[in-house]
Amino acid sequence: MSPLQGQLLATLAIAVRAREILEVGTLGGYSTIWLARTLPPGGRMVTLEVEPAHARVARANLARAGLADRVEVRLGRAVDSLAQLARERHLPFDLVFIDADKERYEEYLEGALRLSHPGTLIVADNVVREGRVAAANSDDPRVQGVRRFLARLGAEPRVSASVVQTVGSKGYDGFALAVVRSADGSA
Repeated sequence: MSPLQGQLLATLAIAVRAREILEVGTLGGYSTIWLARTLPPGGRMVTLEVEPAHARVARANLARAGLADRVEVRLGRAVDSLAQLARERHLPFDLVFIDADKERYEEYLEGALRLSHPGTLIVADNVVREGRVAAANSDDPRVQGVRRFLARLGAEPRVSASVVQTVGSKGYDGFALAVVRSADGSA
């Protein structure tokens, strides 16, 4: 993620007045920091990471940024952590950012919808992949995962969604943006 993309995420979080943010895929915590900085007093963020080494780096980066008190880094498979959050009856999230293994984006969407309310913004990163998602001949499992996700997103009656292409220092890619319209499937 580039600084321009981080600023876009932060702007989106501010626009939806996010008090509760969920991130699927932490890595080193770069996007986590961008999002956590937008939280108002009392706001909270939960970020999910499967790799212990990445979680350690992210926690250290969050501490250096002065954000450790408002961000919880949960270690484990994201699908399991999403189910656990649902069982805990966690407050619905105002913004969900998905940036993990692309092969499971469709599953992460389902988990995000269970933890959302009308008005929640769901943002998924890396959905253009330098145009490979639109190329008919790609058999890359990440591209296939993004295609399944976008097809599911387009058919989901509870959301209104679009894809926005981004261009920057890392080439071109894009975000899927989806606003939850209803929690029960009615539009």
